[in-house]
Amino acid sequence: MHNSDLMDKIVSLCKRRGFIFQSSEIYGGLANAWDYGPFGAELKRNLKNCWWKSNVSERDDMVGLDAAILMHPNTWKASGHAENFTDLLVDDKKTKKRFRVDHLSPEEQAKIGTQYTEPREFNLMLKTRLGAVEDTSSDVFLRPETAQGIFVNFKNILDSTSRRLPFGIAQIGKSFRNEITAGNFVFRMREFEQMEIEYFTTAEDSDACYEEWINRRFNWYTEHGIRKENLKLRKHDDDELAHYAKGCTDVEYQFPFGWSELEGIANRTDYDLKQHAELSGKDLRYHNKITNERFYPYVIEPSGGVDRAALAFLVDAYHEEEVDGRSRVVLKLHKDLAPTKVAVLPLLKKNADIVSMAQSIKTDLQKSLTCVYDDSAAIGKLYRRQDEVGTFFCVTVDVESLDDKQVTVRDRDTMGQQRVPVENLKRYIQDQLS
Repeated sequence: MHNSDLMDKIVSLCKRRGFIFQSSEIYGGLANAWDYGPFGAELKRNLKNCWWKSNVSERDDMVGLDAAILMHPNTWKASGHAENFTDLLVDDKKTKKRFRVDHLSPEEQAKIGTQYTEPREFNLMLKTRLGAVEDTSSDVFLRPETAQGIFVNFKNILDSTSRRLPFGIAQIGKSFRNEITAGNFVFRMREFEQMEIEYFTTAEDSDACYEEWINRRFNWYTEHGIRKENLKLRKHDDDELAHYAKGCTDVEYQFPFGWSELEGIANRTDYDLKQHAELSGKDLRYHNKITNERFYPYVIEPSGGVDRAALAFLVDAYHEEEVDGRSRVVLKLHKDLAPTKVAVLPLLKKNADIVSMAQSIKTDLQKSLTCVYDDSAAIGKLYRRQDEVGTFFCVTVDVESLDDKQVTVRDRDTMGQQRVPVENLKRYIQDQLS
């Protein structure tokens, strides 16, 4: 399948099956803004739960945080965003469209001053006003990253949890960047969601910690279904690094539009805490109570995008197969990511006893599993519909079920079918998903 064809099919599937919609579509849409539909919302929630479980719940050296989107303007002065978070942009004099200079080809860059205006710097932060009265309101920014909320709460978390190095603080939340986006569906948006960790350690241990997090984050994607051949690590060259960074490595995925960053793991040194300490006047050093030493920890930052990860998992899970001479589209999503685990399907929707039994089974299953009920088509079409959204099991209630109290359980990936007693159904499905 051609890469552009694959991307078109993913976008079509997402709209048709309720994963992702164009934002404000009834008004013509808003560029690079997307809404997650019923299945997309479940996929995102499952993705974030998997990330949180792996990085917070199952570790003794991690805590969580949910910081506010709006922060004191001095936050962005200390972080450097107020002064340095800019893109160099030019305008096409004829079309009036705006472009990033680094996105122009060498031939297009040669036309700067003729076809394009001279480059100008534009800050990428989204500004708003805080206050009920315009004359007395103040400018604040929608955060361009979640990391700074962690740094400004470093002392609060130390004081309230008595953590010892090394330890990390994790956060999932929305960020905003008023940048020119290159499209590619949900890969790059002005409003997006991040999954970030700031892991605090000593300068001496930071290199080993950095390598450990690179391996851990790479493996997380493969453990949740991404094929290894579609992932690679790319170490940043020295001229790519931020001025404060000692090193940075990206986990890249082979999207239909090429290799692009899924997640970055950076050694940010002790820059951030020093900057906030200087501007705020607060002592943000770590106090080693055993040696009585005070110092600024080094920070290792794994930072990934929820939306990019969701897109990567969708692309990697998309399969087209031929079954009995007919094409089958199936999303082979990992069991922990699949939006729906079970679909309950009555074979005859006009048979009241079958419908009643199917609805009773669905009510019981949905207490512990994401479950749907569907009787809107013939059974073959219902199977195909559930395959397209990645539902792991289809449970069919038929005429025989009324007598033998058994149902047919169909596996998404193998399409194998097995009769299972209703009384054992929940246990059977949970065992398969464990």
